[in-house]
Amino acid sequence: MPYEPIESYGIIGNLETVALVGQNGSIDFFCAPLFDSPSVFAALLDDARGGRFRLAPLLEGATRKQLYLPDTNVLLTRFLSDGGVAEVSDFMPVDEDGAPAVLVRRAKTVRGEVRFRLVCEPRFDYARAMPSIERAKDGVVFTATGAHGIALRLRSQVPLRIENDGAVAEFTLRADESASFVLEEVQPGRPLLSDAPDYVAESFKKTVNFWRGWLSRSRYRGRWREMVNRSALILKMLTSRRYGSIVAAPTFGLPEMVGGSRNWDYRYTWIRDSSFTLYGLMRLGYTGEAAAFMRWVEARCEELEPSGSLQIMYGIDGRHELPEETLPHLEGYLKSSPVRIGNAAQTHLQLDIYGELMDSVYLFDKYGEPISYDLWCNLSRAMDWVVENWRQPDESIWEVRGGRREFLYSRVQCWAALDRAVRLCRKRSFPGPIERWRRCRDEIYHEIFAEFWNPERKCFMQAKGVDAVDAASLLMPLIKFIGPTDPRWVSTLRAIEQHLVSDSLVYRYKIGDSAPDGLSGNEGTFSMCTFWYAECLSRLGDVQKARFFFEKMLGYANHLGLYGEELGPRGQHLGNFPQAFTHLALISAAYDIDRRLPDSGAES
Repeated sequence: MPYEPIESYGIIGNLETVALVGQNGSIDFFCAPLFDSPSVFAALLDDARGGRFRLAPLLEGATRKQLYLPDTNVLLTRFLSDGGVAEVSDFMPVDEDGAPAVLVRRAKTVRGEVRFRLVCEPRFDYARAMPSIERAKDGVVFTATGAHGIALRLRSQVPLRIENDGAVAEFTLRADESASFVLEEVQPGRPLLSDAPDYVAESFKKTVNFWRGWLSRSRYRGRWREMVNRSALILKMLTSRRYGSIVAAPTFGLPEMVGGSRNWDYRYTWIRDSSFTLYGLMRLGYTGEAAAFMRWVEARCEELEPSGSLQIMYGIDGRHELPEETLPHLEGYLKSSPVRIGNAAQTHLQLDIYGELMDSVYLFDKYGEPISYDLWCNLSRAMDWVVENWRQPDESIWEVRGGRREFLYSRVQCWAALDRAVRLCRKRSFPGPIERWRRCRDEIYHEIFAEFWNPERKCFMQAKGVDAVDAASLLMPLIKFIGPTDPRWVSTLRAIEQHLVSDSLVYRYKIGDSAPDGLSGNEGTFSMCTFWYAECLSRLGDVQKARFFFEKMLGYANHLGLYGEELGPRGQHLGNFPQAFTHLALISAAYDIDRRLPDSGAES
């Protein structure tokens, strides 16, 4: 099979973009210079056309192992065989402020004498542009033709030959010998970083120290610390140092079901996902990241629509237009097409974003820094818009494409938006129509119990007129809309368990239920929903069951502790990878379960 499983990859990054590195030593996905720039390598989406950068030993039948150096995002891939042991280390330097994108790869023989092969085949502009290749000092320069005018220099410690519109090398290393390779963006008028003496060794030390220094600021001291720390490192890698924004995932086009059409571009900043991620980072003590994101939010709030509304998502730089298009020349992962870039959900109405945003603002004001007067004025406009529009049908959290409905989750988050606005007014003495907001908040509250509660099934329904439950309801007690032990919530939780939970794994909803999403094909269980479920059990007081299911879910992580959006029937990872929301949900569940367990950890 030419395609590696999605879960076989690790990621490296420089807080501007990431690269996916397979256990076979191949970088099969890389966009440069930013997360949402056109791809340079995309073999993950088309094995023949996408482009790759492979560096691996020629060891027949070698066992492959991949790990991060502890407390870092420096990746090590080992190849072990009777004929020799080799390793490839990969990282992206992050210590140069405003530095261009740089990939550093080092091949090393640990035991024996090992022959390596390198193949570097950039395919620029989503594989729509072949590179021109010129020889340069210690390597070659790849230049994109056409509109995407990026140039990359591959600096090599071994001779390269130009072959099949790429660079190829074969070389032999004896025990303890190594060879380094640096793929670096060429910027006019700027000297190449990799020309500095001892660049690889020095940047390796600085990169390791950067990540270890950052992680040492975490306040988390509970159980499952290694998984929580890895999730924190992933969230940090998905955060733009330049803009403060957070991408939902660093990839596009990976399918929610192999062969299906649910293949989206997640390289953008969703208000929802980022707000939850902000909460997770603040929970661990990373108020600096929270402040940077809040500045990004403040800028977006200065760009409110004349009505006072927000978009649900933006480019990482804050741009509003994210036109969706398909790439018909790419066959897709395991022939899952169409491959899409851009995202038409940009035009969706998703009322839930206001609650998620206001909750994160409220928590930032409480645990981070007091929000500014200007931000408050813009948030007040948005809250007035919520008062006028909360009854509208929308696409809600799951971004359905089967028509708008009046969704429970959107109603709950509209309640949360106004609730946090009222709290901020009272806490900070901000001016605002408190009574108007409070009356509307309470009206929403009563309507939810009157219109979304099904007395026969004894649970809250996904939407008005719909006889189906939805895993998004698991957030109701987490945002304090309803008590975690309230009888109506407990019976709703039992209905979710009955209809959406499969051996602890949770579907977001059942496709084919009476709330169609307008898309063909099936999908897997949603990993973040499983972590929400575990946290709900914990808050209910069933902490040992919560721990059991939480720890079972930890077992579905890939070999590095990473999660995609979904899990397929064989436990394979599906959807864009890794997904920030899932790692945030892991942190939140771990925090809540750990604090409720007895200190001894003994079973009760």
